[in-house]
Amino acid sequence: MVALDLLRTLLAVWSVIVVIIVSRQFIRILDKAIEGQVSNQTLMTVLGLKTIIASATFLPAALFMAVLMVLGRMYRDQEMSAVASAGGGAGTVYRAIFLLIFPVTVLSAGLSFYASPWAEAMMEELMHQDKESADLRGIAAGKFSEYSQGDLVFYVENIDADKEMHQVFVQHRQGDRLAIINAETGRLKDLPDGRYVILENGERIQGQPGALNFVLEQFTEYAVRIENKESIANFGKESIASDTLVGSGQIADIAELQRRLSIPMGIILLSFIAVPLAQMSPRGGVYGNMLVGFIIYFSYGNLIRVSHSWVLNQTIPAWLGIVGVNTLLLLVGGVLLARLFGWQWLLMKLREINK
Repeated sequence: MVALDLLRTLLAVWSVIVVIIVSRQFIRILDKAIEGQVSNQTLMTVLGLKTIIASATFLPAALFMAVLMVLGRMYRDQEMSAVASAGGGAGTVYRAIFLLIFPVTVLSAGLSFYASPWAEAMMEELMHQDKESADLRGIAAGKFSEYSQGDLVFYVENIDADKEMHQVFVQHRQGDRLAIINAETGRLKDLPDGRYVILENGERIQGQPGALNFVLEQFTEYAVRIENKESIANFGKESIASDTLVGSGQIADIAELQRRLSIPMGIILLSFIAVPLAQMSPRGGVYGNMLVGFIIYFSYGNLIRVSHSWVLNQTIPAWLGIVGVNTLLLLVGGVLLARLFGWQWLLMKLREINK
């Protein structure tokens, strides 16, 4: 029952956190889509990839909060007193909780080591492709659309169902020369040497602003070539496959591998802390210890980030980057257990483990 209750609470908390985080990130991606930097087809794919990354990152926080909420409710409803009166102790509670913790830890390891890097790499590749083909994306009737860093400006009065543009205005700058083109219709066409805007039945005025040698001509058909943008895909360490990081001796790769390892490690250690933490203030209700839980989690997260930075800068040895913070969290859990059951009980349990 505890595991099922914990699973339901975990899914609810996890969903809320991921939706909030992804929504904030999606707004920034949506701004790029409005500007034409991201295609509509890519938009939803990026949203899905962002969801995968956020799900892995915030799974420890969601599980930590879920354990605090479930155990806090059990203390409030005197269910923990009933467990204690039946002879159940800390071991009974931990066994019930870790029935869910262990599969969630395996899931988080898969998300952190494999799913998140894949999602990061896919997202970088999609954004790279969109940057290269960003010109002429986002053309809409009744507005000016600027491309190629201002060298190409379009205005279309109407676009029909066949994507043919009507009453087209084009300003095309080539070096110090400027061309103004008006056409009755226009359409996009991909040719072997690139993408073109084919304009029909119009006139073109070309020359250098401030000079008097302008060229005026009328045309039946005129093509404007759209230069492909050259973009270099910038794949960060977050997108490198974990198998590659394991075989690398570079300090940056080791630090990234430790960052990924901190997610499943955080699930186990935060769950270990949550059991005694939930009982510290039973009169506080279900959410009595949520504030303390938030402080512990954000302190742990900040220490992980600081440790990651120190490993990158070689301020501390690489092995201390992952061992130091997690050992500190383990000691905090031991202190909370000793406060709950007494130091004699904790020493007795340690002697039983050593035997």
